[in-house]
Amino acid sequence: MSLTERPVHAPGVEANRFVVEEVLPARLFDEITEVRIHRPGVIEQEARRRKKRAPLTLDGKLVLAALDHPARGVTQVGKDALAMGNRHQLLARARRVLDDTDLDGVLVTGDQLDELLILSHLERKQSGASFLDGRVLVGSMNRGGLAGTVFEMDDTFTCLTAQRLKELRCEGGKVLFRLDPRDAASGRTLLACADAVNDLYHHRLAAFVEPLAVERRESGYHNLKDAASMIRLCGVAAGLGASSAHVWLKMPYSEGLSEVARATTLPILLLGGPARESPAEILKDFADGLAASPRIRGAIIGRNLLFPSSGDPLPMCRALTALVHRNRTLEQAVQILAEPCPAVRVTARKKQARTRR
Repeated sequence: MSLTERPVHAPGVEANRFVVEEVLPARLFDEITEVRIHRPGVIEQEARRRKKRAPLTLDGKLVLAALDHPARGVTQVGKDALAMGNRHQLLARARRVLDDTDLDGVLVTGDQLDELLILSHLERKQSGASFLDGRVLVGSMNRGGLAGTVFEMDDTFTCLTAQRLKELRCEGGKVLFRLDPRDAASGRTLLACADAVNDLYHHRLAAFVEPLAVERRESGYHNLKDAASMIRLCGVAAGLGASSAHVWLKMPYSEGLSEVARATTLPILLLGGPARESPAEILKDFADGLAASPRIRGAIIGRNLLFPSSGDPLPMCRALTALVHRNRTLEQAVQILAEPCPAVRVTARKKQARTRR
């Protein structure tokens, strides 16, 4: 049984399955291609129509779903080497978690942003509402450091630009800076990231900077999560660009996170990282992280949110946003995982209020 089909059983509760066709019917997925061919102007049209929220954050916190892995050649989830390579599956899972009104938004590449805007247009025609209204749209900017290549540390800006993000009325851009002290390419990436932060500031967009200290081993690059490495890199990342006025940091959870958070006054979002064995383990990491410092303000999470071992990603999303936005305890969040979340077809969705309860 593949990761995307594996059910989870909770006492007295029927397992939450995830059926792609119930969330994003194949005919609707195929229609996205038809729109691309015959009506590409729909992308800009829907971007202009989308209702933006006034502030970036409603309560000083953010939870974003990250979809940008495939553009860097990263498709593996657990033992499934190509899980994120199935765009129908990935897009359906992204649409599913956006049923959680407490999910602030998504981190996407240019093609994914176009797909979501087209899908939003198609849904708006059916219901008069859009699942992107009131959401935070963040564009991934440097995806050129393809995983496993000899130029992996030379992470060029091959994706969305600050200008394009502004044109599509997005809220911000994300840059990835990985430091291998023995690779000169890291220096070139550092300069490019600083330029991107400046471009985002010029367009009055938020910058989400992801600094990672890495070490090259025989099996590839490995993140260094010791407090000393993260503290030093935190200082470098916070100092990028001419202004830090609209900068957020995206950092991994680690045992010394409270020490790391004292290295800056910038808000920090925790990244999800490689897939964990159980959703409860993932939630514990985030609960511990949120308790580590008032600088920790939420999460940007990809595989652990979209491809949980429990099948349906919506319970995991609701549990995480309850931790962040509703101040639920870890025990209360774990209980949410067991609550049934019946699937609803995209074309039958109705407008949902974007409010905090």
